[in-house]
Amino acid sequence: MAKITEVAPDLFRITTFVQPFNIQFSQFLVRDDQPILFHTGPRALFQEVKSAVASLIDPQTLRWIGFSHFESDECATVPEWQQLAPHSDVVCSLVGKMVSVDDCLALRPAKGMVDGEVLDTGRYRFRFLATPHVPHCWDAGLLFEETERTLLCSDLFHQDGDVEPITESDVIDRCRKTLVDYQQGPLANYLPYCSLTEATLHQLAELRPKRLATMHGSVYVGDGNKALHDLAIVWREVFASQPA
Repeated sequence: MAKITEVAPDLFRITTFVQPFNIQFSQFLVRDDQPILFHTGPRALFQEVKSAVASLIDPQTLRWIGFSHFESDECATVPEWQQLAPHSDVVCSLVGKMVSVDDCLALRPAKGMVDGEVLDTGRYRFRFLATPHVPHCWDAGLLFEETERTLLCSDLFHQDGDVEPITESDVIDRCRKTLVDYQQGPLANYLPYCSLTEATLHQLAELRPKRLATMHGSVYVGDGNKALHDLAIVWREVFASQPA
């Protein structure tokens, strides 16, 4: 059963722990004039996520379905949500709209956003951040909620385990352990390290988020600027220092 935690006013973390893989999958629902769901979760979790959303809003009123990049846990159930919510539209990067979403995912044309564009849902304003290959995929992007300063950061700050919903403790050591562990198995090179990586993480840090809402792991509440700079160091050490 999915667990629901309000991590900011009317911003809810909906989380399912999948024990065989030792991983949490979180979706974030913003209850506003135009409700938005960020991440849909994979198909296997659809009924749990739908029930959780229905406990917070009428699912038919969902207006926006957002995600970072084209991947199962990000957007697999977009068609199901669009059938359930007849006025809902996908919001994603313009690249995602052009190369994937409109052709093979969404039932209706997506709202493709460019870097710095703002989505106003009523009380909240979401700034779209184009982040190619961060966390991964050409079409990647993130949303920064400007009122409460929450960064919906997808796979950034991934922490394995059934961890607490919210923490004010440093999560960097957890992140490092997860990435190092992944490097030892079939999920090696989970995150690409390229010429854009460090600059993108530093640009995100300049937003000075107060909350880092990751898909996998605890929402971190604290100095987001420092956490993102620290994450850049971890990624460089884990991925850029590998032997050729």
